[in-house]
Amino acid sequence: MNSLSLHNANATTTHTLHFHSHHTFIHSKPTPSFLFLKSKPPTHTQCCINNNNSNNIIDIDMVKTKQGTYVPKQNKVVVLWDLDNKPPRGPPYDAALSLKTLAERFGELTDISAYANRHAFIHLPQWVRDERRQRKNLDVLERKGIVNPSEPYLCSVCGRKCKTNVDLKKHFKQLHQRERQKKLNRLNSLKGKKRQKYKERFVSGDQKYNDAVREIVTPRVGYGLDSELRRAGVFVKTVEDKPQAADWALKKQMMHSMSRGIDWLLLVSDDSDFSEMLRKAREANLGTVVVGDVDRALGRHADLWVPWNAVENGEVVDMDLVTKSRDRRRRSDRTTSTVDDFGDVLFFQEDEEMEMGEDFMLEYSQDEDSDEYTTDDEEDDDDGFYIY
Repeated sequence: MNSLSLHNANATTTHTLHFHSHHTFIHSKPTPSFLFLKSKPPTHTQCCINNNNSNNIIDIDMVKTKQGTYVPKQNKVVVLWDLDNKPPRGPPYDAALSLKTLAERFGELTDISAYANRHAFIHLPQWVRDERRQRKNLDVLERKGIVNPSEPYLCSVCGRKCKTNVDLKKHFKQLHQRERQKKLNRLNSLKGKKRQKYKERFVSGDQKYNDAVREIVTPRVGYGLDSELRRAGVFVKTVEDKPQAADWALKKQMMHSMSRGIDWLLLVSDDSDFSEMLRKAREANLGTVVVGDVDRALGRHADLWVPWNAVENGEVVDMDLVTKSRDRRRRSDRTTSTVDDFGDVLFFQEDEEMEMGEDFMLEYSQDEDSDEYTTDDEEDDDDGFYIY
């Protein structure tokens, strides 16, 4: 064990830092800088500060770099998305980016995956139907000359200007899609390294065409949910068309993530079937965050609950990321008293416990003569205050 003494020139307090190299520790949940949680004990280095007045221990998780120096370890975060239960209510690409931004606030995002059956990818949400209906009506008005666009439609591949959206689609299909099909036929005739180089240069690397297809061409099936999520960096897994197939696949991936030594787990779902898995994750000292619409079953077993609408719209602030403290209790070893705003004295007896995380309401009653809902035994203890 190595020691380092720090002396303050303006004070008489001496701090001693002890560094231990053993590997057996009791792990607690890792916490970002904006969360009010107890820090996670380290797996490599432990720093202790001994004060003359009190003994304070600050545990820092440190890792050794290739250069031989120790740096604070960054938390590993995994995101699991139940698309069957919580599909995006807007553009899937924007929703995935907002979810990744939220996960990166807890540490390093190592994996983000989404699970659903094929019905989730062929289903058309109501907002997609409304957009397509409006676009179709606008195309009819433009062809009849009733509505004139303020600016001509521009092809993002070649830059050609078209008067109407219908003309732009016609130009794209007759020219660019035919060229694309020729490239695919040429790709199928090649093999080996030539095929790989040709694919990287003319097929996969043609970003202009890929962007234009998403804006101009309407998908034949669905609305491009899987392709948009993959474009945002999400691993999309299509499960079998069986009841609870996505839940089983997600639970399997959750167990796999827990065995990899991650620090935080973000679950996007409102399915109460994952309550047992969240409880096991908390028992394993794993930080859990639930993203959903209702803070009920899953929220009780998680360290933090975040509304799904706020995540999609990017409206999550640091105040929304304060973890729950249901298990924290305040104990008083002696009788204490305090004066409230009304000038009355409130007493706390010895060994009295109050849950700081639970919601309570303090109500003051000015009508002390009203005893319609009180019994004879409660009249002696009635002092005008009620705690629910």
